Amino acid sequence: MAAHTTGGLLQAARERLEGSPRERLGEWVANRRILGIGRAPRIVPVTDAWHIGALLIGEDRVFATGEVLRARHDAIRGYTAEAQRARSERAAAAFRGGFAEGEVLHLGWTEMDAAAVDRGEGSGILSLQGGVPHIAWSHTGPPRPLADYLADMLSLR
Repeated sequence: MAAHTTGGLLQAARERLEGSPRERLGEWVANRRILGIGRAPRIVPVTDAWHIGALLIGEDRVFATGEVLRARHDAIRGYTAEAQRARSERAAAAFRGGFAEGEVLHLGWTEMDAAAVDRGEGSGILSLQGGVPHIAWSHTGPPRPLADYLADMLSLR
């Protein structure tokens, strides 16, 4: 795989990250009823990846980040905002789904296709511009070359 392709850049990042801790990605599972009794919603682990800024780099897949949560046991708390209550409920759903107390997890991530980017199709926050892989790492800033982005982000580790 050529080093200047999206796949090549991601593979080089994986090699550099080898041995570094990963974070798990979760997704909602449908509630099942057991003997007519419904279960509370859960977020279960599906895979793991290295969290590198706007990217989650897995063994052979790449994702755009979504929401970052910290799992915690469900407890009665007072809230001043509905958004706080909803976030706490998601954290409790992750704990019920098998994430450890205090474990960081990612929810609402989007899988991207590096091969599609190299074909010029674009995928999520990754695109090919002038034959160079780019990442839209910010909603307000212009896309920047993926190689530069990865070099900057990996230098911080």
